[in-house]
Amino acid sequence: MNKTVGGQVLKAGQGAFGADALQASDAGPLYVAVKQLIHERIDSGVWPPNFRVPSENELVSELGVSRMTANRALRELANEGIIKRVQGVGSFVAERKGGTALFEVRNIADEIRKRGHTHTAEIIRMQRDAAAPEISDALGIGIGEVVFHSIIVHFENGVPAQVEDRYVNPGVAPDYADQDFTQTTPYAYLTAVAPLSQAEHVVEAVLPQAWEAKLLAISPADPCLLIRRRTWSAARCVTAVRLLYPGARYRMEGFFNTQSRG
Repeated sequence: MNKTVGGQVLKAGQGAFGADALQASDAGPLYVAVKQLIHERIDSGVWPPNFRVPSENELVSELGVSRMTANRALRELANEGIIKRVQGVGSFVAERKGGTALFEVRNIADEIRKRGHTHTAEIIRMQRDAAAPEISDALGIGIGEVVFHSIIVHFENGVPAQVEDRYVNPGVAPDYADQDFTQTTPYAYLTAVAPLSQAEHVVEAVLPQAWEAKLLAISPADPCLLIRRRTWSAARCVTAVRLLYPGARYRMEGFFNTQSRG
């Protein structure tokens, strides 16, 4: 028999949700058991992103728990980013955050496609600039020498995912400005013409500048993740880039192995 949960129909076979399921749980405190029950529905895909989860009143009625228990379970799930609570509307399953590599240099288009999503890009700027002192230092070239400067917004399923603000050494990649980066990415082009030998990463939590917030369709008060990256091919610095991600949509992931290789 079908039943209504969270204002939506849960079909038979999609998993029990009620006091019996809660009593069968060995999660410990009741609020933890409620969290586990909701987690199971989300992790199994029964409750997909943007599905409205039961309200406090519905949890009290369905599971026979106190309002305090229901409130704590929903509050902790919201703090963990599992659900999002909309004032006056309800609680909904949150979209899973995209991930980007912390210790590796990867193609954002590949990361997005790996998640089964669509990557697109918009070129905001592509020009030749005179290297300012800080860019001169970063790329290891003379002050005032010509550098390529590009600003590209990368989209995931039509939603802005990253602002890429990049300077490129023309001595290493002389045809950079002639590429169509709506069809390929700077990563793909640069690794083809100048194979990566080493990279430097600096990661910060920042607030976006006004123009960056506009490109990412967020508020200037919304926190962002920033990677400052330089890459080299052999002994020459190829590029210095700022990669800005909206913090609410992305997380940084990294893994390293401390075992020595013989």
